[in-house]
Parts: sequence; structure tokens; C-alpha cells
Amino acid sequence: MAEATLAGLSEQDVYLFNQGSSYHSYRFMGAHLTEREGVSGVRFAVWAPNASEVRVIGGFNGWEGSGHCMGQIGTTGVYTLFIPHLKEGELYKYELVTQEGVPLRKADPYAFLTELRPGTASIVTDLQSYRWNDSAWLQDKKRHTPYSRPLLIYEAHAGSWKIKGKEHFYTYEELAAELVPYVSGLGYTHIELMPLSEHPLDQSWGYQITGFYSATSRYGKPKGLMSFVDACHRHGLGVILDFVPGHFCKDDHGLRLFDGTPLYEGYDANRAELPLWGTLAFDFSRCEVVSFMISSALYWMDLYHIDGLRVDAVANMLNLHMDKPPHMHTYNELGGRDNLDALRFLKRLNEVVFHYYPDALMLAEDSSAWPAVTSPTYKGGLGFNFKWNMGWMNDMLRYMSLHPDERPHHHHLITFSLCYAFSENYVLPLSHDEVVHGKRSLLNKMPGSYEEKFAQLRLFYGYWMTHPGKKLLFMGGEWGQFDEWKDGDMLDWMLLGYESHSSMLDYVRALNHEYRSLPSLWERDAEPEGFQWIDVHNAQQSVISFIRRGRSSFSVVIANFSGRDYGDYRVGVPEPGDYGLRIHSGGFGFGAAALGQPDRYVAENTSWHGQDQSISIHLPPFTFMLLAPCKGDTF
Repeated sequence: MAEATLAGLSEQDVYLFNQGSSYHSYRFMGAHLTEREGVSGVRFAVWAPNASEVRVIGGFNGWEGSGHCMGQIGTTGVYTLFIPHLKEGELYKYELVTQEGVPLRKADPYAFLTELRPGTASIVTDLQSYRWNDSAWLQDKKRHTPYSRPLLIYEAHAGSWKIKGKEHFYTYEELAAELVPYVSGLGYTHIELMPLSEHPLDQSWGYQITGFYSATSRYGKPKGLMSFVDACHRHGLGVILDFVPGHFCKDDHGLRLFDGTPLYEGYDANRAELPLWGTLAFDFSRCEVVSFMISSALYWMDLYHIDGLRVDAVANMLNLHMDKPPHMHTYNELGGRDNLDALRFLKRLNEVVFHYYPDALMLAEDSSAWPAVTSPTYKGGLGFNFKWNMGWMNDMLRYMSLHPDERPHHHHLITFSLCYAFSENYVLPLSHDEVVHGKRSLLNKMPGSYEEKFAQLRLFYGYWMTHPGKKLLFMGGEWGQFDEWKDGDMLDWMLLGYESHSSMLDYVRALNHEYRSLPSLWERDAEPEGFQWIDVHNAQQSVISFIRRGRSSFSVVIANFSGRDYGDYRVGVPEPGDYGLRIHSGGFGFGAAALGQPDRYVAENTSWHGQDQSISIHLPPFTFMLLAPCKGDTF
């Protein structure tokens, strides 16, 4: 094609796109409002190297594209066309004619907005005119490293936190007005949103995507999402978005067989097919796919001011055999099962994100034992800065579901995590995946009576909050949602009318604020020096105690996982002086008024647990206690 077919695109842009090095390809691919020779209109660009013809169709031409054929730029596979006089709001698709002459109607892979399902057309959209008011947040973020700061994440599904009726969702603006102050008031530092990229099926929760650049229309327009993020930042909350680079859904209007050939998914069906999910894996051996997906990550940060990405299903991306029957197993060029293309992609993704956003959060949802996930790529790592600690989560939920009489025989489940707690920078996740598909809610995993369930959940939350690692809790867990998560309904907010649930909310709020106020609980999360056992061996009584240390402070934790009352329990402490009771899990909920616990303990010169000093406490059943040295008359 003649050079004029660039239609305002740079030859360098297209070259880098073909090389897998165009990290902002959304700036020229897709539909852009622009001017050409003084005439306003829309420039379209799409990658379809194996099509015999590509046309733009839409309401403006009666969905008949013979008059709007696109031109290919050389042999790059990139087709472009400028259509004058088109405006924002126009619906469009690409009509791609295969080598066999079959026309396919496809949504724009780079669409910035998509019709509300079941519609599938792309929509011309301007994303540049939103006026942000979060400059103070962005500047403050640059002054702190996330490793030595509190990180307390509230995970939310926008379509079921609250709803007005079946499929009658809150808008982004309404979520900004209600969800944001609620989460901020509870003391969280970040909101993590389950995927907001456009997806056709509500029940996929956003994990099976058709629009990797489209904020879903279920909750409104793109500028509504921008206003939500803006509100979060003004309330001191960061925003983490679930990012899904591992696969895409097979809907006809999406990426599957985009130009009549396996383009985004690759030619080997055994490698492309993900039978467990009914989706297709991206082929990261294709440079243009790498440009597409890395640009998507930066797009959410550039245009929506997203603070970080939780990268979904890393283990599945890295393992060619995961969740596949033997007859579908494929091997890399070295004869192994590692997906080397996905490995290279993840490393480059992190390198590029941190190049442009050194203060970003990149969290790996990784259930494998892959080494050095949170080590820099120049040291051989994957380059994330945090990894979900799935081992801790699985061990603790198994332990907490045991009858208390069985717990002494499984004491290792609450102690083993400290053998590897500092091998990565961890987040301790209590996510949506643990409260669906018959797994029961966190509250209902706890054994025993109604009262004992609440007592044990408070105990568990206390141990979770003081264990090394950053924190994540799925919505509803903060007040003890009794039923497991129902994605088609909203949370059972009416439960807050019951004292047991409202007290749980008070407890979580207090625990969150104590966590944030005590540097010993987060300042040295990834350092062995930040943790010290006081007593790790008391399996018979199901009691553990330990010290958390910051740079210049420490706190003491005692947790009784048994149903027995220990009236005079002695605990070693590292220094003389007074210890203030910061949190007692029994002080929230049943019997709180009769707790009768002192709020200050004086260390005695009695050696215990290898410490020179000790204190004597009353330790009721299923109790968590957090103490810190007093400073004068305060603590």
C-alpha cells in the first residue's frame, strides 16, 4: 500500500507493534477521534494479517462496508482507514473477509467502549477529556515503597456488592458515592476490583473477556469508572484491577479466529484450548499479541490511573499441562512443560510496567511453587512485587475447619508457613475463590455453635492480620456473611441488623485500624527479623505466641485456637515494662460487656519461653490478643 494509507499513523509505531515492543499501541490502534486535512472524523486501525479484505461497518453505513474498505500498511497486517465526519458515540465493527471469502463481523480488539450485553458492537469514545483531581495522591505514592507500608486490600465484585434489583446494577458513580467511603472508613488501604474489562457472561465474573480495553458497560461509561478511581484516591484508597492475560472467551464477535485464522490463540489447538474454562490461551510467541497485552496493562494505568494489577492465573500461564488431559499435553522447545513464551511475556510485562510506573503494584495470583516470583527479572525472577500466599490460605482454612479437639494433631498447619514466609513478598488472600462453589463462607467454615463460629472467625482474623504478609479480604467477610457468595445477588446487608454481625464489623474495623497504626505489623513483612516465635510448640493446648518487630517497635500476639479456658497462662515477653492490650477478640460480640480483662499487663522478672520477662494472662477459648509496650500513660 502507498504510504498515504498510514492515515496519520507513524511507521515507527507500526514497526514496533510488529516487533512486540509497542507498549502504548492503544494510542494508534482502534478507533480515534482525529482530524485530517482540517476535517474531523475517526481513524480506524486493526491487525488482521490473514484477511483478504477488511472493512469498517456501522450504523453510519447501514452495516454494509463496501464503501469503507481499509488499506493495509505494506505487509504489516495493520489495516487503517480515516472516515470523515464521524463523531463520538458511533457504533461500529470490522468486517473481515477470510481467504476463503467468508465475511466475519468482529468487535474491535482495541475498543474503548462496547455496547451493553447482549449487544456486541464497539463504540467510538473519547477518553481524553476527563479532568482528574488526584494529583496529591499520585505525588504521595511516589514517596513510599509498598514493601514497608501497610497494604490492606478490600476485594469487591461491582455487580454484587449492592444492587437495585436483578441485573440492575449500581453505576460507577453510585459505587463511588457508597463503596468508597465505606471501604475507607473501615481502614483499608486499597480496593481490588474483580475484572472490569468487557465480558459477555455475568457468571464469568469478568474473567472471560472480549474487550481488553473496554470498561464494562454494565456499570456505565468509561468516565464513570475514572470518577470512581478519582474518588478512591481522594479518600486515600489505591485501586487494584484484576488483569487477565492468560485467556479469552470464544464468542464469535471476539478474538477467536479473528481474521479467519488462529491469530491471538495460535495454531496448535492442544496448546490453545483451556478445557477447564472453555476458553483459549493467548499465543505469546506472536509479537503483536505481546504488544496488545502489555499495552492493555499500561492503558489501565495511563488512562484510568489504576495503581496496580492482580495478574490472574499465573500458574496456568506457566504450565502447559495444567488442567489438561494427557492427550492435550504439549512441550516446549527444550522438552519441558514450562510455557517459555508466557514466561518471557510475564517478565517483560513487569519490566515495562515498572519502567513507566515504579510505584505500581503487580500481584501474582500464583498457586505454583515457581521460584522467585517476586524477585527482579535481572536476578532471574518473574519481576512481580507481591505474590498471593496460597499455601498459607489453604493450610489455615483447613485448620480452622477442624473440630478443636483435632487441632493438636494438625498444629503444623498454623506454623509451617513461617518456614517460607520470607521467601517471597506475600499477600495473604481471603478471596472470592474461597467462598463460592460449595466451599461455604468464611464464617460458616468455622465449626461449633453459632457463637463459637463468630469467636473463631475473630480469632482467625487476628492471626491473619498479625502474620507476616500483606492482607486481602473479600467483601462480606468484614461482617461475617453467613451464606457463600452469590454473584447474581447482593451481599446480605440485612445481617447487620443482628448484633453478632454488627459486632464483627466493629471488630474488623478496630483490627484494621490497629494494623495500620502499629508499624511492627507491616514494616518488616518480608524480613525474617520482623518475626520471632515466643512459643511455637504448644500443640497440646493449641496456643501460639509470637513477636512482630518493626524498625523501632514491637508487638506481642497470643492466639488460643482451642475451646478451653486457660485462667493463668504465662507468656514470655522480650522487655520489662507495661504492655497495653490493643485488641482482644472476645471484646466484640457475645459476652463483651462481661469481658473483665485488664487493659494493661506488667511484665514480671520471671523467665519464660526463653524470654527474661513474662506476663500472666487469662486466655478464654478461641481468643486472640494483641499487646504492645506502653509509652507513658498511653499505648
